[in-house]
Amino acid sequence: MNLQGLLGSISLSEVVQLLHAGKKMGELRVWNGGVQGVLYLHAGEVVRAELGRSTGESAAFQALEWESGEFEFVATQVKPGGNIRRSVPDLLMESARTLDTRRRMRTFFPDLSAVPWTFLPEPVLTHGLNLSADDRMIIPHFDGYKDFRQVLAHSMQSELPVLQVAHTLLEAGRLQLFEPAVVARVVPMKTGMFKKGDHVEMNKTSESRWRGLQPYSHGQIARVLIQWVDGEVREPIQFNSAMEDGVIAVPSEFMAAWTLGGSDAVVVRPAP
Repeated sequence: MNLQGLLGSISLSEVVQLLHAGKKMGELRVWNGGVQGVLYLHAGEVVRAELGRSTGESAAFQALEWESGEFEFVATQVKPGGNIRRSVPDLLMESARTLDTRRRMRTFFPDLSAVPWTFLPEPVLTHGLNLSADDRMIIPHFDGYKDFRQVLAHSMQSELPVLQVAHTLLEAGRLQLFEPAVVARVVPMKTGMFKKGDHVEMNKTSESRWRGLQPYSHGQIARVLIQWVDGEVREPIQFNSAMEDGVIAVPSEFMAAWTLGGSDAVVVRPAP
C-alpha cells in the first residue's frame, strides 16, 4: 500500500490514523519546503521519527503540526522498537493536547540548535521556583554545551517539558542562551613524523569567538563537537593562527571513517 498527497487536503494525523488502523509497516515521508522527515511504522505503530535534526517524539510532534507540505507512505521493512514508545492514539492525543503550549514555547525558543546554560549553583538556581522532581532532572543538561536537541536526547524527555523548564528558568533570569555553532569547510590535515593525526585544527579566530562566550570563557577549549548530516563526533582540537578562517583540518583517516570529503561542510562547537 503506497499513499501520497498534500497536507491541507488531509492532515498528517489522519494519515497516521489510517495507517494505524491498517496495521501498516513502512516509512511515512513528509516534506515542507527544505525540511524533510520520516515517521517509521511497524504494525501500525509509529516506532521512530526523524525531522531535520530532531528525533523521537519531538520530531513526530513537529511533523503532526504541519498544515502544508507533502507526504508519501512507502511500504518497506521497519524494525520494531525505536525512539517512540507511545501508542498511536496516545501520541496523537498528546500532540493535540499540547499543541498550543508547544507553539507558545517555540516563540521563546524558535531554534532548537541554541545552547541553554544555567550559570548559578544550587540551591540558588531553583530557589523559589515551582519545579517537579522530573523538571529538576532536566536542569543538569543545561550545561552550556548541549543544544536543545541534545538535551532532549540525553534527558529522554519530549520537547514540551524541556522547553517549559527552560522558560521557567529564563523568566527568572537564571538561564542564558548561546549559539556557538559555526559552519566550517573540511580540509585534509597535513601530518607527518612530527605531527600526529590525533586531533582536528581550526584558526585561532574560532577560539577567540568561543572564549568570548561565558560558558567557555574559563579554561582551555580542548575538544569540539563536529556534526554533519550522517553523524557527530567529539575530538580534541588545536588552534592554529596560520590556518584559514572558516575551515577545519581533519586527519585523512578521520575523514574516511566519517565518510567526509574535502570541502564538505560540518557544524562545530565546543564540547566538554
